[in-house]
Amino acid sequence: MFDHQDDFFPALDDFCRHNNVRHAFVPGFIAGFSQADLVATCTPPDDPHAPVWDSIRLDHVEALGSGTLAYDQTTDSVHPHIHVAVGRKHHNATGHTSHLLAAHVQFLTEMLIVEVTDPELHRRRNPDLYDVPQLHFHPR
Repeated sequence: MFDHQDDFFPALDDFCRHNNVRHAFVPGFIAGFSQADLVATCTPPDDPHAPVWDSIRLDHVEALGSGTLAYDQTTDSVHPHIHVAVGRKHHNATGHTSHLLAAHVQFLTEMLIVEVTDPELHRRRNPDLYDVPQLHFHPR
């Protein structure tokens, strides 16, 4: 599913389209990324309760992650929500943990995807909670 130098999210999307996976969870994966973008900020947010939308790019990391895949009928696509804990290999394995925004595979990614056939998983934005997309379950 993932090869050296693959762009992580497009490769995941290709796998889901090829195998008709729309609703799933990822109980865990291990990966090497040549670069990874994570949600992070170096400055205090104006509202400490609000989500952070800034990002940081980290190079040459080892990652452990998990998440969910929810289907969006309007775009006919799967929307992953993946969180990772990464260690920067060239900086004494300094660790970072956050939401994964983008990554490029370095050597390997070994991932288990467990398809959920019922209920369906969807994300809806919650306008009362900073417009954050939240996971919802719908029986078929």
